Amino acid sequence: MIPTGRAALLIAAAAPAALLIAVLSPANWAAAPALGTLVLGLVLVDALLAGRLLRLELTSDPDVEVGEQGWVQLSAGFGKGLRSRADCALAADLRLLPGGRTEAELEPGESGDWQSQIDFRPTRRGTGEIEQVWLRWTGPLGLGARQVTRDVGQAVRVWPNLAPVRSPALQTFLKDAQFGVMARRMRGEGTMFEALAEFEPGMDKRRIDWKASARHSHLYAKEYEAERNNQIVFAFDCGAAMSEPVGGLPRIDRAVSAALATAFVALKGGDRVALFGFAGRPEVFTPFAVDARDFPRLHRAAARLDYHAQEPNFTLALATLAGRLKRRSLIVVFSDFTDPTSAELMVESIARLAGRHVVLFVTMQDEELTGMATAAPDDLQNLAMAVSADMLLRQRALVLGKLRQIGVDVLEAPWDRITARLLDSYLSIKRKGSIG
Repeated sequence: MIPTGRAALLIAAAAPAALLIAVLSPANWAAAPALGTLVLGLVLVDALLAGRLLRLELTSDPDVEVGEQGWVQLSAGFGKGLRSRADCALAADLRLLPGGRTEAELEPGESGDWQSQIDFRPTRRGTGEIEQVWLRWTGPLGLGARQVTRDVGQAVRVWPNLAPVRSPALQTFLKDAQFGVMARRMRGEGTMFEALAEFEPGMDKRRIDWKASARHSHLYAKEYEAERNNQIVFAFDCGAAMSEPVGGLPRIDRAVSAALATAFVALKGGDRVALFGFAGRPEVFTPFAVDARDFPRLHRAAARLDYHAQEPNFTLALATLAGRLKRRSLIVVFSDFTDPTSAELMVESIARLAGRHVVLFVTMQDEELTGMATAAPDDLQNLAMAVSADMLLRQRALVLGKLRQIGVDVLEAPWDRITARLLDSYLSIKRKGSIG
């Protein structure tokens, strides 16, 4: 049983009255402690009137995607008594609750129980735990309260975000003739010859087969089939730069969501997909998924990509990846960099990889640097920040230019458009037929 804030205010208000009695009428000094005792008695009686706790139940969403809303429901049943208020507090893993703690007020329900639902948005993948719950309920006067603490130990699994996969735009795209539930041939694109068809207005004149047209005295054009069974590897830098937040979530989580959406399209299109994660050393390398039914396996593997505060070892990681690939593949590297020196090592490692494979380097625009570089220089501090930010952006552009010079496709886009741009880049590379 504990006093409430209202009881503390009442005691604070009674203190001047007790002092006034002691000064004006010393003979009646006993009235001061009697007044304090009365307040404490009211606190005790009020806490007893609140009744005792019969049951406390806590349920939570067992699985939630990073950045999406999850919930925790709390239900408390009390014995006979009168209650003016009930509050709860939760202690949980930092990936579930900012600061590891949150508070909420319970409301009386129709069944007589007091209930509350606490919504949360996890900021990192992995398994978080709701550790403890505190419940405090107040008597009818609001002076005394009872409080209990219970250990919970309830796990909440935080998965990669699949919102791009479920988006209406992507689902509409998958209904196209190229990517249906039934495998269909993708004619008109790619490099693999499929058949001859009568030439129609709008077709590319470079596809006219002049020999066949001369034999039949009619214009015929070649139709091509886009390549299938290509190997696509999504390589994730899990180092310090990729663990920094952008738009409220770590860059690595934005990259994972974009990669999974593209992987889903690739599996639907008949290609094979694998995930590769590294930081100081290689950590995750999945077997190639060959069918859309294997997509949940990729989803589970992506959940194992951890966050690291160290710099990535591109030399070891990409050399390991190159040694495991037995045929030409499309390798999509998600990374970011701030130090030009470490970026040089990255460029050298990717250059060796690009000699045999098709490499697509994906990075997200640094909106914070861009904002500082374009801000109005109102004072010397803002001017210095703008100059420094502009210098870093120039160094960044220089590194990306070097990657383009060695034949690497570079994709740089804002975090909220990275998924669409990545899909466009993948389909463009696939149409060119440069993977196989």
